[in-house]
Amino acid sequence: MVNMRVIFLGTSAATPTTTRGLSSLAIVRGGEVLLFDAGEGMQLNFIKSKMGMNKKMKIFITHMHADHCLGLLGLLQTLSLQGRENKIDIYGEPRLSEFIKENIRIINFGLAYEIHLHIIESEGLVVKERDYEVTCCSATHSTSAFSYCLTEIDRPGIFNILEAKRLGIPEGELYGRLQNGEDIIYNGKAILSSQIVGPRRPGRKVGISGDTRPSEKLQKFFMNCDVLVFEATYSQKLERKALLNFHSTAKEAAEIAAGSRVKKLLLTHFSARYNDMQEMLIEAKSIHKNVNIAEDLMVVPVPHRE
Repeated sequence: MVNMRVIFLGTSAATPTTTRGLSSLAIVRGGEVLLFDAGEGMQLNFIKSKMGMNKKMKIFITHMHADHCLGLLGLLQTLSLQGRENKIDIYGEPRLSEFIKENIRIINFGLAYEIHLHIIESEGLVVKERDYEVTCCSATHSTSAFSYCLTEIDRPGIFNILEAKRLGIPEGELYGRLQNGEDIIYNGKAILSSQIVGPRRPGRKVGISGDTRPSEKLQKFFMNCDVLVFEATYSQKLERKALLNFHSTAKEAAEIAAGSRVKKLLLTHFSARYNDMQEMLIEAKSIHKNVNIAEDLMVVPVPHRE
């Protein structure tokens, strides 16, 4: 089984504070790092998190606001100076490519590894791997923005080896075929995969809102997430400010989570005006019981559903 955890590298909105850096989080899944946003200076917490400098890595940018993308340049250079050799895939809207290429040209720094830029021009599938996929949905913000979901492919059911041995099936190829859902003929007798293998086990799903107003589209997009990371820039007292600035309140984030039947809600992207997040936590928990306030360098495991 592949372990998965969410690591927060920055949880403040617009400006950093003495305890919160700018927006960035990582999903560490097995030996791969999937990084979502890279606010200015986030490479410091990346180093502190000890995720490793040379792991397989994909970077997804939600939108081209400074507090979500300025740190990308510093991270790329830091990884290069630390001896990274493996390529990095970077995903985002068309302006991201111009941003990276022009800044590398102007600043005139080289990288010791390749970067592959992937332009996202519409909603839907962004990445398809053997055992997971990343999809995107348009967010409602003051500029073009995306929310993301990482969704694992359902795993095969549990293999009943005792039953397989009772039926005399030899280990090897036939085990593999049964595990993959294929019925077989052995010694002239039909053996159904369902006799040996239990129901498929659902994969995990993690949602990342980026900056956005709540919407019915996002509620559908985040349906049945095991973990949802949603912005809560303001408390409900500043709902009007949230509307004007195309952000969400803690209460609105909880309403999305409840409507999406999310298991765990993690609030992030807090306005620097707040020192104590208890008001937001109480606000959100009045709607959705399983809520946590994200802190920089907080690690949240994402267990398998069974």
